Amino acid sequence: MILETERLNLRPLEVSDADLLFPLMNDAEVMAHWDVPEIDDPDLVRAIVAGQVEDMAGGRALYWAMRTLQGEQFLGCCDLSDIDRWHKRAEVGFMLGRGAWGQGYAVEAMRAVIAYAASTGLRRLTARTHLGNRRSDALLEKLGFKEEGLLRGHVLRDGDRRDCRLFGLLL
Repeated sequence: MILETERLNLRPLEVSDADLLFPLMNDAEVMAHWDVPEIDDPDLVRAIVAGQVEDMAGGRALYWAMRTLQGEQFLGCCDLSDIDRWHKRAEVGFMLGRGAWGQGYAVEAMRAVIAYAASTGLRRLTARTHLGNRRSDALLEKLGFKEEGLLRGHVLRDGDRRDCRLFGLLL
């Protein structure tokens, strides 16, 4: 499913997009609030993307490569993952390269993802941020997500347990 917004084209992620994602996933600042640290192995990024493509084929998730309509510049990716059709819920996520930060691209892309999720019958979306990720917290709140709780020690990263905030949106 291709989604289009005023400035963006969201196209289903393909294994070949791993080459575009590698610089983002190799950037310590981009990965500062992710479950894993930056990845310096392009083969590992390719394997991750291949797994995501497999999840899409199995109906468990949807991942989109985010590009500008003008010039088709790759900005990052966004997703609906852990799709549960029985309970009509899924998790959302997004990742942008630093050059795209602060320009409203993530809000624009996620509005399209949320509208698409609602059109497919999903009625609840969740998102998770690492404690201290103020930019993503603010973005989710702007989209109407409400903070629902704190997941203490939810992620083990670099030998430390990290707390995560849980956000939810009823559609």
